[in-house]
Amino acid sequence: MSTTTSREAGAPIGEDGAAAALPTYRYAVDVLPKPGILDPQGRAVEGSLGHLGIAGVSHVRVGRRVELSVTAPSEEQARATVERLAGELLANPLIEVHAIELLGAISPASRGTDDR
Repeated sequence: MSTTTSREAGAPIGEDGAAAALPTYRYAVDVLPKPGILDPQGRAVEGSLGHLGIAGVSHVRVGRRVELSVTAPSEEQARATVERLAGELLANPLIEVHAIELLGAISPASRGTDDR
């Protein structure tokens, strides 16, 4: 088993020589079928609207939302990580599009609670 210290991982070093805590950024990734791609779930939802007495709703598309936290030295590096995850793992680029939303940053001092 290999152990990596903060210094080895490239974490910033504070004035006292100790590894500085990195900020954590919270993101949401929304994944939807590309326009023109068949969306059976969207069609099923749209077909059920009449049975519920709902009118005026059309072009329903059903996708998924993934929320995640990334610890990184900067928001730019965190976003690059999320872009890579979205493009290579979370969405199929042949049939889906994705959008990334920054939900906020979590300061290192307030990281003691986990609301998963």
